[in-house]
Amino acid sequence: MQARMKNPAQIIPAAMPAIVEVFKAAGSSGVEHSTMELVHLRASQINGCSACVDAGVRNARKAGVTDEQLGAVAAWREAPYFSDAQRAALALTEAATRLADNPAGVSDEIWEEAARHYTEEQLAGITLMIGVTNLFNRLNATTRQVAGEGAW
Repeated sequence: MQARMKNPAQIIPAAMPAIVEVFKAAGSSGVEHSTMELVHLRASQINGCSACVDAGVRNARKAGVTDEQLGAVAAWREAPYFSDAQRAALALTEAATRLADNPAGVSDEIWEEAARHYTEEQLAGITLMIGVTNLFNRLNATTRQVAGEGAW
């Protein structure tokens, strides 16, 4: 495997610091770090970003995500390893990442379930994490960044 080019955010000097600031801001919203790492990992799985999945697994472990959760995050609906709050965050992640698959976008039901578990600031953080992860996924997948080579 070989990347087509460096990550575009590394080539345009002002891009990477701006993206990293959004990433940091999302993490400061009061949502458990482990949940944010699950959000990042699930969006990256959906988008097929090997570099982000690879980094996401390592970062999730550091944040306290269990091996059972890591092994089952792609099938979280059927796995007993996730709290109701984590399930709500994962449902929101999937709906927001797959906007084109549903003409209604994120359903009221998914949003309301997430709002049952998270404050408005926390929802903002999760939404920012989904957005910035999708941005990284698209940059890395488009340029075929190689897992393990520090694509971001």
